[in-house]
Amino acid sequence: MKKLLTALSIVLLSTSLAGAKTVQFEASDGVTVTADFKEPDGSYKSVVVLFHMAGASRGEYTNISKRLNTLGYATLAVDQRSGGSFNGVRNETVRSAGGSTDYVGAIPDLVAASHWARKNASASHVGVLGSSYSAGLVLVLSAQDRKFADAVMSFSPGEYYGSKNYVAKKVGDIKAPTFLTSARGEARQWQKFAGRIGSPVVGFIPKGSGRHGASSLDGNGAAEYWVALEGFLGRYLPAK
Repeated sequence: MKKLLTALSIVLLSTSLAGAKTVQFEASDGVTVTADFKEPDGSYKSVVVLFHMAGASRGEYTNISKRLNTLGYATLAVDQRSGGSFNGVRNETVRSAGGSTDYVGAIPDLVAASHWARKNASASHVGVLGSSYSAGLVLVLSAQDRKFADAVMSFSPGEYYGSKNYVAKKVGDIKAPTFLTSARGEARQWQKFAGRIGSPVVGFIPKGSGRHGASSLDGNGAAEYWVALEGFLGRYLPAK
């Protein structure tokens, strides 16, 4: 199995992000996970693993990855098996899984991506950024395993998983610094999480209406989100 994982982790495919390497690695149940890995110019200390929203793909982060790279972070934009296409980029992990699954079914992909980042990026720190359904999952996984992330960024988390307390009952165990945000009208969904997290929490509510998920970092109204996110990163996740 270790030999197979090593072989898969260095496979290069066509890229959706200029200058990125599209890599593949295996989840615990054998599904092949596809992701775009991009290193910044020069040395770096941290990699940010990027997880997309429902019905999407790693293409959600085409522009966001570039911004993070200019800040000095490596990025790993991941296709999860619950998704579709985004920005013209097809979700290859969905294809490997034989079709899109429910949200919780994507957990092995998130775990495998964090593990790949720790083992293969030239970084001493791993940050994770979730969008919508994956925003809740990164909170749960960070609570369950301290090695999953050294810093957590959660864009529009909520109870999307068939239980009213799937996320809320876990977040008290989070030890990593956590950034929480959403569109203005969604803030109540994550404020209940913020009050339970014992580690440092930065919560951001936009002055404008904002946008759902990581799309808030791309397009109109993105500037205020970037100011808040860069402040969090500068304090809790070293770049260079």
